Amino acid sequence: MSTLQISLAILGVVVLALIVAYNTWAARRNAPKRAQPEEDETGQPGHHQPYNLTERHEPALDLSHGGHQPEPVGPQTMPMAQAQDHVHDVPPAPEAQRREPALGEAAPAGASAAFTEPTFAAPESHPIPVERRPNLDSLIDAIAPIQPEHVIPGEGALQVQPTTRRAGSKPFRIEGLNQASRQWEPLQAGSRYTAFQAGVQLANRVGALNEIEFSEFVSKVQAFADAVSASVDLPDMLQEVARARELDQFASEHDAQLTFMLRARQAAWSPGYVMQNAARLGFVPLSMPGRMALPSAAGGQPLLVLTYDAQAAMAEDLDQSAIRELLLSLDVPQVHRSEQPFARLREVADGLCHAMEGVLCDQNGHPLPVSVVEPIAADLEHLYDQLDSRELSAGSMLARRLFS
Repeated sequence: MSTLQISLAILGVVVLALIVAYNTWAARRNAPKRAQPEEDETGQPGHHQPYNLTERHEPALDLSHGGHQPEPVGPQTMPMAQAQDHVHDVPPAPEAQRREPALGEAAPAGASAAFTEPTFAAPESHPIPVERRPNLDSLIDAIAPIQPEHVIPGEGALQVQPTTRRAGSKPFRIEGLNQASRQWEPLQAGSRYTAFQAGVQLANRVGALNEIEFSEFVSKVQAFADAVSASVDLPDMLQEVARARELDQFASEHDAQLTFMLRARQAAWSPGYVMQNAARLGFVPLSMPGRMALPSAAGGQPLLVLTYDAQAAMAEDLDQSAIRELLLSLDVPQVHRSEQPFARLREVADGLCHAMEGVLCDQNGHPLPVSVVEPIAADLEHLYDQLDSRELSAGSMLARRLFS
């Protein structure tokens, strides 16, 4: 074999090796980033799991079609309705109807499930107020007092109460005035009741209470009153429907949802990589694939929700599933302003962008400059002020019910 042939053979081997090396490097560079083992307290590699996830449940967020849906707006434009010159005042409720529950009382049916373990404390300068409102409240409910002829045991009331907890698309419930505690409470065995009150919610994100739903409410209340030999004082349908429409109009003008998109700059992310980096910032997985939540310090609705491709989250080989974008969402009326949710949203978005080599974008995938993001904080403060003026402060029990 001549020297030329040997040289050509060596050159071919070198070129082939370079091609293989380049393809290997390109494949590794473009492969989805995987979660890395983290060292435990002993310095040995382990899996970091800062939360006990066995007790976590996904909070219910009813986003039915129609009605005052939260307008999912990107950071470029967040429409905030201007305050009306005159807002119709809702008449104050009687003392019996504005009963205030103790801290920690279970939320009404249809409200969000609570995260019980806080991950950070609320700012001391803006403490989260202790709520003391009943399940039924005349601000957002049409209420019918029911007066029985004699004391009714809880077991008997439970047997004859309506089997459904809705009138059309609106939550419906009956409460009893406990003979011993003189407090309104959901019906339960072992208690004795001297009075009852039934209520139906005037509005939610499905829309305002209409005449058909009100008629269904009246039918349920009358059947219960007849079963316990009680008289019932039904509210006027036209007045309550008008109140429902006015409340729904207010809610529609003050409902907003902020959503940021994070996009990968180069290599895509695997689901495990996303979950690992989100967990470091306090996020916990929810029951639905591709969803994580940052628990609120006060419990109730999560502070922020992170979502990514559910199909990628359910893939057989999670290391090979590629995710190129994820969404960070803030349901504004559901989170109290004292938790500084927008500041937390910015902090989390910046942290994920830095750790995962991502870029902050609007919902359409357009990169966001700081000059566009900063003015949103002032718009949010205005929205919070409007909700406070209507006694529907963001994050309160009433706001969570209305904006659900």
